[in-house]
Amino acid sequence: MASISMKWQGVTLLASGIFATTSLLAQQPPPPPGIKTPGVVRPLSDIKPSTVYQVAGSPDWKVMAKDSVWVTSARANHVVQLLPGEGKTGIVVDVPKPCSSLAYGWNSIWIPSCGAKKLLRVDETTGKTVAEIDADAANSEGGITTGLGAVYLVVKPSTLLKVDPETNTVVAKLDLPSESENPFFGNGFVWVTSFGHNALLKVDPQSMQLVATIPIGPKPRFLTVGAGSVWTVNQGDGSVSRVDMASGTLVATIECGLSGPGGEITFGAGSAWATLFNIPLTQIDASTNKAVKQWAGKGGDGLQFGFGSLWLSNLAQQTVWRISPDQK
Repeated sequence: MASISMKWQGVTLLASGIFATTSLLAQQPPPPPGIKTPGVVRPLSDIKPSTVYQVAGSPDWKVMAKDSVWVTSARANHVVQLLPGEGKTGIVVDVPKPCSSLAYGWNSIWIPSCGAKKLLRVDETTGKTVAEIDADAANSEGGITTGLGAVYLVVKPSTLLKVDPETNTVVAKLDLPSESENPFFGNGFVWVTSFGHNALLKVDPQSMQLVATIPIGPKPRFLTVGAGSVWTVNQGDGSVSRVDMASGTLVATIECGLSGPGGEITFGAGSAWATLFNIPLTQIDASTNKAVKQWAGKGGDGLQFGFGSLWLSNLAQQTVWRISPDQK
């Protein structure tokens, strides 16, 4: 009986040790995000912006207009014009909780307002609102896009609206799979990330029909087009998916360590560029499908390319940086 008792004591001690080890591992923080490849990551202080714009509130989404850049600031309930040639701000438009990105077309800035549950059309010259369209954006982290003579926005629950800018009215609707909220126009189609279904949706904007569902990385949110492809930031694992627009096939999955909420992606100067809180800038070379540079530090969350530059919103710091893409 003594030997049996000792045996069970050994099992108990072993089980206790396993439990203690498991408990200790559970208490360990998750590994920090970002790329683990040596030589890729560098400090944000290495970036030298050519212009720093102060934008009160929470500068975030941007769009390139004819001769200016417009940026949302939801905490301050306004949208601000940035003047690239002058290095200063211009028109300020009051908007209740601007959200779900911005679009440009027909000499207008198109602004989803989560506060008013409207899509606002603002004249780029005067800053005056010229139309309001009932539209409750599906997600504050959603998107809006233009193409083939129309504006496209996803509203609750997951319905793609087609807006005619000639009449400022909704002329067609398409119900999408749940949690499909971020559209982007490219190559004659509207592409929508389906966060809830780990897929990229291809929509024919003329017939307003879903024509393809393409499996990609987990929880895709933000997207852009460039080099004949759609690029998506996948919040589930921090990767970027590249889908060929002509064939509709997934051609690359690029590890970037960008998992978590927030962020954005844009394309310019032969690269896809992504941002995330505390990893403000990641460069993905379109010729190699590899993340070649990544800058880490306090900043980031909104990013667009235009006027030969990257425009980085540092939401927490209340600044927008204009950056040359030739950063070392």
